[in-house]
Amino acid sequence: MAEQPDIIYTKVDEAPELASASFLPIIQTFTKPVGIHVGTKDISLAGRIIAQFPDRLTKAQQQPDDLALLGELVEKPEANVIKLPNISASIPQIKAAIAELQSKGYAVPDYPEDPQNEPEKDIKARYDRVKGSAVNPVLRQGNSDRSIEFVSEDGSITVLKANNPLQQGDVADATMMSRSALRQFLQEQIADAKQRGILLSLHLKATMMKVSDPVIFGHAVTVYFADLFEKYGQVFHDIGVDPDNGVGDILAKIQKLATAQKEAIEADIQAGLQNGPDLAMVDSARGITNLHVPSDIIVDASMAAALRIGGKMWGPDGGEYDMKAIIPDRCYAGIYQAVIDFCREHGEFNPATMGTVPNVGLMAQAAEEYGSHDQTFTAPGKGVIRVLDGAGQGLLQHAVEEGDLWRMCQTTDIAIRDWVKLAVTRARISSMPVVFWLDAQRAHDAQVIQKVQRYLPDHDTEGLDIQIMEPVEAMKHTLQRAKQGLDTISATGNVLRDYLTDLFPIFELGTSAKMLSIVPLINGGAMFETGAGGTAPRHVQQFVKEGHLRWDSLGEFMSLAESFAHLSRTTGNKKTQILADTLDRATGKLMQNRKSPGRVLGQLDNAGSHVYEALYWAQELAAQNDDQDLKRRFAPVAQELEAKLDVILQELSAAKGKAMDLGGYYRPDPEKMQAAMRPSATFNKIVDSVNRVA
Repeated sequence: MAEQPDIIYTKVDEAPELASASFLPIIQTFTKPVGIHVGTKDISLAGRIIAQFPDRLTKAQQQPDDLALLGELVEKPEANVIKLPNISASIPQIKAAIAELQSKGYAVPDYPEDPQNEPEKDIKARYDRVKGSAVNPVLRQGNSDRSIEFVSEDGSITVLKANNPLQQGDVADATMMSRSALRQFLQEQIADAKQRGILLSLHLKATMMKVSDPVIFGHAVTVYFADLFEKYGQVFHDIGVDPDNGVGDILAKIQKLATAQKEAIEADIQAGLQNGPDLAMVDSARGITNLHVPSDIIVDASMAAALRIGGKMWGPDGGEYDMKAIIPDRCYAGIYQAVIDFCREHGEFNPATMGTVPNVGLMAQAAEEYGSHDQTFTAPGKGVIRVLDGAGQGLLQHAVEEGDLWRMCQTTDIAIRDWVKLAVTRARISSMPVVFWLDAQRAHDAQVIQKVQRYLPDHDTEGLDIQIMEPVEAMKHTLQRAKQGLDTISATGNVLRDYLTDLFPIFELGTSAKMLSIVPLINGGAMFETGAGGTAPRHVQQFVKEGHLRWDSLGEFMSLAESFAHLSRTTGNKKTQILADTLDRATGKLMQNRKSPGRVLGQLDNAGSHVYEALYWAQELAAQNDDQDLKRRFAPVAQELEAKLDVILQELSAAKGKAMDLGGYYRPDPEKMQAAMRPSATFNKIVDSVNRVA
């Protein structure tokens, strides 16, 4: 059996994976003298798909379910995971990945949108397991069952979920969204945007909220293009158009129609765009609108980016325009309005002086919304959806109409206890105040508030500033402190965690790709999560076109240093702490010397920034005096990198300005990726020499 790596560095997708082809060999080479084994687990979309179908693949094509293995690992105290951004797959992305894998000889089945028999239902169930976010530590346990069922008007009962385990002290709640109210809301907002002459922009999280938000997205598509769907409803049904997959699905499916009918539909789509308000664009040059694919606009990244440039988004002509942001979420949408109001009154933030906002997220054990996928349903008719205990007694219920969305969430008591402990610990270590973002008027939050107030006295909070505020007030408070240059820890549920860990890094740095999130795990391990990958597809498009990758690996640098420090604390390996300290100083030097990647060809790119990071890291290891063996080993490496820096940069530059063949988008060829991302033979030779030094 292979040795368990000391650190897991996840294999992912798109730009972060390209960056790994350059940076991971540096990591593995620099850590080998210290006896650290840095290994990988494949949580890429293609890898997740392959792992679901071992029965259809050759032995050479099969691979283990690394996502499941990670799920087991995070329950162990030795867990140390660096989690890079992966594709949180929408159905269009899954279909594209399937097509690519099939073209490479993988006999994975097509995605059955409307399964007609048990084998097709099994296939769909397997694919549905790879949708959404890949890694959220899910530690499932429980000893008391609940069931969820739909009772129709005629009294017939359909069990929606038979067994839903809960433990004593867990918080369970349910909510619903009215289909008719949602569609009326969307009609009103579309009309208002048209009347005011501003862009219309829908902001959801269809990748993470993979059951509810695609349905909401589909309603936006059919309301905006109401005339189109009224005219071609039967045609769309016959060819399998699913509005939940966006306008892109219409354009793809109509290709099978006769030319005249296809062109008529395309003309009517353009007419719909002309008659409605202008849509915010994902790619103006290619005509990709906000309603094209549900995974193109992810609220946490898209809203933060829009607010940073004054509440604007790209219009059809590529210019920036004022927009109406539609966020059908009464619990959290108000935080963005609070940001808008604050900036109107106080002006923009100064990244050089603003305070920072670390986050402690309530994430463990499938907490809250992100653990609700298998408890979210579209009402099959008019009636009641209810939750029953093991004795058949009703606990929660809602009257529903056909098409209404219903969701049950639960949060374990142990997760809340641990969340409170982490918040107090972070406050003590950092001397920062903590704000718990909880709304006493929201039933779920009211229960959590009681638990927070119950568990805080279990810890030494003397001298700490710990407050509980509803989200809008918490946002105002945090913004005011940030404006004054003061830091504030936000303790939030998992949805707000994602919103805030994009919002404030984007305000500070212009991107959340440079963000680091430290996620202490309940049993003593840790996950170090690097920045968001929302712009990763555009980075890959540019790289394939001209060989310039502008992805910034700052998040990876910071995550690695924290991972080393955690490993040192848990193992007592002092050399590992030296790696952490020297890497931290190297990253500081990289930032001071402005050696991060530029956006355009001719500027320093991702691989170039890795060269400087390696140079500065080697210099710091050579300069330190805490470990003479490391000093002797890295001194000649630092000297040679410095002496041959110009040659290395010339070799990197010579490889750019031309198209790159990666051998695939979702499943790139490893050798082609290595060749594209490690084009400097001089640099590679020097790095490889680390472990040949006496």
